[in-house]
Amino acid sequence: MSKDNKHKKKEIAAQRILKNADLYKVCEGCESVVLIDSIFCPICSGYRFNESLTVLLKTIKELLKKENTTIVKSDYSDLF
Repeated sequence: MSKDNKHKKKEIAAQRILKNADLYKVCEGCESVVLIDSIFCPICSGYRFNESLTVLLKTIKELLKKENTTIVKSDYSDLF
C-alpha cells in the first residue's frame, strides 16, 4: 500500500471518529483512540483514559501527522 493510501485511510478513520466523537476516548498509556466503553486499551492494556473532547481532537491531529508504526509486545512488556 502506498504512503498516500495509508494517509488517506488515516484521514477516513479520523473523520469517522470525529463524526461520533462522544463514542471515543484517549488512552493515557499509549495515546490510542479507543471506544468509550473500553475498560482496557487493546494496544497497551492500560486502564486510564481521558474523555475530554479537546484531548481527543488534539490526539487525532497528532496521529494524522505521525508516521505509521507497529507496536510489538517488547515495546511495553517492561511495564508489567
